[in-house]
Amino acid sequence: MTARFKDAFLAAFIAFVLALPLAGVRTMDGIEGLTLEWHLADVGIAALLIFLGRLLLGLIDDGYGAYVAPLAFLSGIVSVLLPMPSHFLKVVAVLGGLVIAGRAVIALFRHSGKFSGVSVKFNGFSKNLTAISAILLIFMLILPFMPFASRYAMDVAIMVLTYIMLAWGLNITVGFAGLLDLGYVGFYALGAYSYALLAQFGDIGFWMALPLAGLITAVTGFFLGFPVLRLRGDYFAIVTLGFGEIVRLVLINWTTLTNGPNGISGVPRPTLFGLDFAREPAAGQTAFNDFFGVAFDPMQRVIFFYYIILALAVFTGLLSSRLRRLPLGRAWEAFRENEIACAALGINRTRIKLAAYSLGAMIAGLAGAFFATRQGFISPESFTFTETATILAIVILGGVGHPFGIVLAAVFIIGMPELFRELEQYRMLAFGAGMVLIMIWRPGGLMTVREPTVRLQSVTTKI
Repeated sequence: MTARFKDAFLAAFIAFVLALPLAGVRTMDGIEGLTLEWHLADVGIAALLIFLGRLLLGLIDDGYGAYVAPLAFLSGIVSVLLPMPSHFLKVVAVLGGLVIAGRAVIALFRHSGKFSGVSVKFNGFSKNLTAISAILLIFMLILPFMPFASRYAMDVAIMVLTYIMLAWGLNITVGFAGLLDLGYVGFYALGAYSYALLAQFGDIGFWMALPLAGLITAVTGFFLGFPVLRLRGDYFAIVTLGFGEIVRLVLINWTTLTNGPNGISGVPRPTLFGLDFAREPAAGQTAFNDFFGVAFDPMQRVIFFYYIILALAVFTGLLSSRLRRLPLGRAWEAFRENEIACAALGINRTRIKLAAYSLGAMIAGLAGAFFATRQGFISPESFTFTETATILAIVILGGVGHPFGIVLAAVFIIGMPELFRELEQYRMLAFGAGMVLIMIWRPGGLMTVREPTVRLQSVTTKI
């Protein structure tokens, strides 16, 4: 018990020291200049919660789960009534108590030998992903008509679907073929600027420019792949990182074409068979609300954008899922697992790498074109390495090569910071804490079990 108290105290002390400069003090604009506003109570209560949580987890490891479970559950419920200096600490106290109680119950099942049933249920969940995906798709289709579907909720849903599409595209390169691409944002930028420039100089609409943007990025990825794909491992990652930065620098310095750091504004919006969603449509177009006889509502355009990105995301998901079951997909997985054995089987490594790189680039280009028309304005600042890091984090956190895990990871990484936006300075702290917890409990990703593309079945012959 003494060792557990020392361990809990050390964890709380380290958390207090690290949180003090981050959340314990804040600079405020005053009459006489910047002033310091201290929040020592927040940091102290957070350190106390860490001390109690660490102590209870240690007791669970020592076999006291039967006592810890009701105590942690009761503390989580009581925390709702306790006065806290901030709403964030109350949420942490409640969720922490419930999570520790669940951890204690799982430990009891393990010690009693009844935990196998839980594993069977989890495997059943993994095997019924088709039905779960269908239910999720139905929910996404009716989401705009739900009572809670506000403008803010729809904007967040559009952003999440955009990153799901991007992550599925990168998953072809990283998850299926095992090629660590750190310049993925370069193709994303090429797709966005391709549509913006085609609309600006060629007067081409969104629906015609969308496949052209995908074609341009796919061809770019194909020709870039010849010299790049000769490299392996870290060297390949460094070269692709350089490609992403080259694209960004070209967009900044080629001012005559891209308008440099000022970006391109006034990117045309898509129409529904010529029906514009603006109150005053352009010449030769008819307003959507006038054609259908409904009142003008800004949400009509938002919902239209939502269904466009939903269709693009579903197309990307079906494409990647189908490709994985084709001979090309099996060749990607063989290359990812062992490149030498793949070559020994007679598989052309250059072709399969070019195919993975080009398809991933095409999907990034399609997503970039949608991003351009959704924002109406693009600039090089939107396509930094941070975007690639975020997309790569979604792929790794969801489980490399697992499409459904990518959906869960995108909801967590993109949606969770928006969920805690009202908590101001604690928002990114909550996001970081959630990432750390998932890496501790699920180091291989949220979904680590993948269905094999080929199953060998024993055949019994009767003589």
